Amino acid sequence: MNPCIVIGASHAAAQIVASLRQEGWEHGITVIGDEPYLPYHRPPLSKTVLTGEVAHEKTLIRPEAFYAKQDAVLRLGERVEAIDRAAKQVVMTDGERLDYSKLVISTGASPIILNLPGEDLSGIGYLRSYSDVLGLKAHIQEGKRAVVIGGGYIGLETAAALTKYGMQVTVLEGMDRVLKRVTGEKISAFYTQAHEKRGVTIVTGAQASGFEGSDGHVSTVQCKDGSSYPADLVVIGVGVRPNVALAEVAGLKVDNGICVDQFSCTEDPDIFAMGDCSSFPSVHAGQRLRLESVPNATEQAKSAAAKICGTEKPYVALPWFWSDQYDIKLQIAGLSQGFDDIVIRGDMDAENFSAWYFKGEKLLAVDCINNPKDFMVAKKLIASDSSPSKAAVADLESSLA
Repeated sequence: MNPCIVIGASHAAAQIVASLRQEGWEHGITVIGDEPYLPYHRPPLSKTVLTGEVAHEKTLIRPEAFYAKQDAVLRLGERVEAIDRAAKQVVMTDGERLDYSKLVISTGASPIILNLPGEDLSGIGYLRSYSDVLGLKAHIQEGKRAVVIGGGYIGLETAAALTKYGMQVTVLEGMDRVLKRVTGEKISAFYTQAHEKRGVTIVTGAQASGFEGSDGHVSTVQCKDGSSYPADLVVIGVGVRPNVALAEVAGLKVDNGICVDQFSCTEDPDIFAMGDCSSFPSVHAGQRLRLESVPNATEQAKSAAAKICGTEKPYVALPWFWSDQYDIKLQIAGLSQGFDDIVIRGDMDAENFSAWYFKGEKLLAVDCINNPKDFMVAKKLIASDSSPSKAAVADLESSLA
């Protein structure tokens, strides 16, 4: 029997190799990745890896010996150019064709590129891969000026890492507050204050229009309103787009990601997709979603592996996320889209609290700041579709557990 081929050496890829063997897959497994590295954890890139606190080798999801033990073939630094569904083959860049019995697409997402004038100057970069980190590292110097374009989680994590390193950091956010797409006004205000009191300058409503430099290196970020900001380093993080081109050209359905079912299976029963490149029907949101998170990729891989091996284990896990900035650990349980009220539990000024998102009287999600206890309780409540009263949430004497 032909092998299961995995396109993309990602979090999902590392998990599906393990899960396929656990579920009893006895045939070949081949992982093809266009980066020359073993699958690695991406979240540390915008934090400890960027500033050199943690070596790349420490971020590997599994050691090389693991793949050998699982009898998985790794083809790293290679690229799949096309999927031939009729022949059940993938076509490599050099024209080589590889047969598959099952195919897994875990190609992730790529940064949205601004393509602004001057963007080819040195000292300007995006932050999605370890190669991106290597390109930026040479320009990270204590006392120098850094501009981060984008006030989402990646941008703020990068700002925190560079500030801790000793750089003078300015964050330019195009919207009227940071984190606007993912959280409520109170949490946006909290993060703005947390960064500003640690020395970061946050400018909202600021849309970059181009870059100027000298001797080939960036020196200034220009904005549409005529303002400008000095910079020795510019990191751009304005979002990502799912890598769906292979699937799209192969005729698979795409809707903000490769469309899959609750088992991560596409409309082709022999092709699966998972992670940042896929969209799936969420039992928690009641609609199709695409989630950019490690837990999502991991759970989808487990579900797909079971399905490939003849067992149905639908993906029903509660979505959760995290972000580390300075000594502030954010843990998010659930999905807050559609909320109409936020109840704060704890002390925001002390940076130890939780924010509970409600729609009417129904609990949707909880953001926990340095509060792992509330996070664990919140996960259980939301997963069981239980909603405490808002009064109980606000009352610290009330035991929500």
